[in-house]
Amino acid sequence: MTYEGIDERRCPAPPIDALLLVSFGGPEGPADVEPFLRNVTRGRDIPAARLAEVGRHYLEVFGGVSPINAQARALKAALEAHLAEHGPQLPVYWGNRNWQPYLVEAVRQMQDDGVRHALALVTSAFPSYSGCRQYREDWWRARREVGDDAPLVSKLRHYWAEDGFLDPMAAHVAATRPSPGARLVFTAHSVPVTMAATSGPTGGAYVQTLRAAAAAIVERLDRPYGWELAFQSRSGPPQVPWLEPDVGDHLIALHAEGVREAVLVPIGFTSDHVEVLYDLDVQARQQVSHLTGFTLRRAATVGTHPRFVAMLRDLVVERLAGEEQLTHGAPATYDRCPAGCCPPGRPVS
Repeated sequence: MTYEGIDERRCPAPPIDALLLVSFGGPEGPADVEPFLRNVTRGRDIPAARLAEVGRHYLEVFGGVSPINAQARALKAALEAHLAEHGPQLPVYWGNRNWQPYLVEAVRQMQDDGVRHALALVTSAFPSYSGCRQYREDWWRARREVGDDAPLVSKLRHYWAEDGFLDPMAAHVAATRPSPGARLVFTAHSVPVTMAATSGPTGGAYVQTLRAAAAAIVERLDRPYGWELAFQSRSGPPQVPWLEPDVGDHLIALHAEGVREAVLVPIGFTSDHVEVLYDLDVQARQQVSHLTGFTLRRAATVGTHPRFVAMLRDLVVERLAGEEQLTHGAPATYDRCPAGCCPPGRPVS
């Protein structure tokens, strides 16, 4: 059982009988922080100083507890409630890449429960190695560990261009009450330039889709705000080029240009976890704290917004009906992930 070249929607496939929520995972106590970071960085050339710094963030700011697992539980509960009310009647399982409950635990539980084919909902909206293909590799590895009779897992299509993602993001931007002259700074996790260049089947999909989604959000607002895309949370060695501009550097540059108000829009994230609460609310704010007359606000992520949850259910219904659409404005291959799509580079940590 291997990942490369295998069509997850092989024909004939067992009927879909479960939904699998797939997330990054995070520590749930001080003793978890070090082993969690070892999981995240295994096989990667991450500087020791960066790991120590990230560990301090978890321990000093969050007491060793990442918000991401609680947020995954909340999304799972919201999906279960919405499916119970509106159908289809599918059980919802949950597995993480880097911490308990691990994907292999979820796959084994599905096997024990008699599940034969689960639809995977990944808490990452955009195409990249770390945000898409690596998760596929994760559950194929988990299936291999569980055994040949492990349930098939098929990924739901990307949802970065869906109204159920874009409308809540636009509402959250509007809720910050930006002034007419405010600049919107959309942020996403920086990745190595080589990874960004090879994302998607034809390359460049990560940045292209981020820009397309940002433009669609601005179109939903009450005026045509100026906006840019910046990147955050870089974790690689300094000699490796990563996507720029860094959000802190960009905010300082905006102030030098005369901008006096900015709204951070963490479009690349689906919940307010550590990389939002620390890297933006603490670190970026500290970087601009010395700027005279500069106002910085941040919009919330989609979280468990009812429109977002309803949209996820719609994607499930669409797949069950055999009427799956293509992501709006994107080549079909963005949703089909052929062999060789998003080859591994230096993954996001």
